[in-house]
Amino acid sequence: MKPLGWWRLPVLFAGTLCATIAVAATTPAATPPGHLGNSADRMLLQADGLATTNQSAYVPLLKRLDGLRPGLSPEQRLHLDYLQGWQLAYEGHYEDAGRRLRAVLDSSGDATLRLRAGATLINMLGISSRYQEAFSRLSDLLNDLPKVSDHAARAQAIGVAAILYNEAGQYALAASFADRMLEESPDKRIVCRSAYLRLGSQYRAGKPPSLRTYDEAAAQCDQASEPIFAGFIRGYAASILLDAKQPDAALSLLRAGYAKVAATHYPRLVSHFDALLAQANWDGGNVAQTRAFALAAIRNSIRKEYTQPLIQGYRLLYEVEKKQGHAVAALQYHEKYAEADKGYLDEVSAKALAYQLVRQQVQAKKAEVGALARKNQILQLQQALDRKEVEASRLYIAVLVLGLLAIGLWLLRLKRSQLKFMRLAQCDSLTGIYNRKHFMSEAEYSLRYVQRSDRGACLILIDLDHFKLINDTHGHAMGDQVLRSAVAACQEHVRSTDVFGRLGGEEFGVMLPECGLDGGIERAELIRRAVAMVSDQAEPGIPVSASFGVAFTGESGYDLRQLLMDADHALYRAKRAGRNCVVAGKQGEGVVVA
Repeated sequence: MKPLGWWRLPVLFAGTLCATIAVAATTPAATPPGHLGNSADRMLLQADGLATTNQSAYVPLLKRLDGLRPGLSPEQRLHLDYLQGWQLAYEGHYEDAGRRLRAVLDSSGDATLRLRAGATLINMLGISSRYQEAFSRLSDLLNDLPKVSDHAARAQAIGVAAILYNEAGQYALAASFADRMLEESPDKRIVCRSAYLRLGSQYRAGKPPSLRTYDEAAAQCDQASEPIFAGFIRGYAASILLDAKQPDAALSLLRAGYAKVAATHYPRLVSHFDALLAQANWDGGNVAQTRAFALAAIRNSIRKEYTQPLIQGYRLLYEVEKKQGHAVAALQYHEKYAEADKGYLDEVSAKALAYQLVRQQVQAKKAEVGALARKNQILQLQQALDRKEVEASRLYIAVLVLGLLAIGLWLLRLKRSQLKFMRLAQCDSLTGIYNRKHFMSEAEYSLRYVQRSDRGACLILIDLDHFKLINDTHGHAMGDQVLRSAVAACQEHVRSTDVFGRLGGEEFGVMLPECGLDGGIERAELIRRAVAMVSDQAEPGIPVSASFGVAFTGESGYDLRQLLMDADHALYRAKRAGRNCVVAGKQGEGVVVA
């Protein structure tokens, strides 16, 4: 089981960290359009202070400011657009939020506001899994940091960098950026956020400090009126208690803070507390409460995102149903758990690869700039040959040419490294075939092609039988060898136009374009026989077989998700039919038994 505390760091930093300023009521009727002036500035500043501390006051204030929009100056409207973009991202409306924030970046002449909009956009891109763009923009943001003198905005940008580096697994780097926030201002809200980021880095790195440190940090955030950050810090502490097999202490901590967490209405925090409470109740033996909080964790999770609360909720519901003997319900929850877990692992891999790719690109740009500078030096030296000693100048040119050659070789190595990372992003490192993410992309493209030409296609899902027993009996090294041998056997019957990929663990998929149902069944049977021969040829003494589920566009349509669901159901029918067989279609007809 993965530690619960390894959640993503999804908190959106608000803008300025100033205290809330009381503002007298101002209405459009009382103030002529175009003359709101300082009153509007005070209201915008008040909204900045309420964003993460009091959502129930922040949202009505934004609506009120939007009603005053005709009387705002252009820069005040952009400030309002920034606050509205922040709120949209907070609520999970990433596409609309991105449009607002990019408009501020393109139109505002205020360097501080642009820095804040850029930081919020980067934070949102990380949350919505657009990691390569997030890291690319982060590099530009940090380069622009010296141009801004506002300490609160600088602290916001530095905090977003810490969040993103935590996401990429660069925990020491993230902790150093968290400490840099304190250099900007002693404001108690910055102290709270710095502690949250630093403690998160330490926990993720497997080196958490004492529980007392977490309690003190949470108390600091309470004093700073930062309930979201206080909630996440208490979530870290509860995770440590659960890891230490102290469910009663974890329950006490979580129950004490749940009301404040629920009052934030922040889905990521609420769902995380629900998942922690579900785990604590499960560890404490309370099955009914485990079910209730696991369902709440799933209900409160962000839609269309694979998060730890979602994974934990499905896993615990599977455990509950299995314990109560409900086999069908347990199987359904296990399927959902497996899908969410695979999606989450794909995102973790994508973050690390995006960080490395952008890092390589930045280094390449620096090298290119250096090469151009050296070329300019050579041209200047060549022009000076007529005025200076020829031999000395030529010697210097030779040295520079050698330097350019060295840079060229280094750029070549850098390019090869980038290509390697791109291959890693597309291929499974163990078997060399497509990984899940690239398989889905190529399968979608293949389906669109056959749909345009009004032809059919089949999707085959393959799952090695009793693979966990092979790992447990013969070790993971032999399990890896069995996977490679099974893939090699499959490839003997895969055409160049087919799409073949590893979907996770011992599960594989083959998309067969321009193939009817009978042809899909025949191909699946050929692959089944080839896999069954692995135990005789490559792995003697180790029984190797696989179960197959086949779906056809003639029944399921050209939607990849529906094809996957129908093939998955067929695969489970093959498992129930005794394994080592092929099941095709929605109703289970056409079963081929070894």
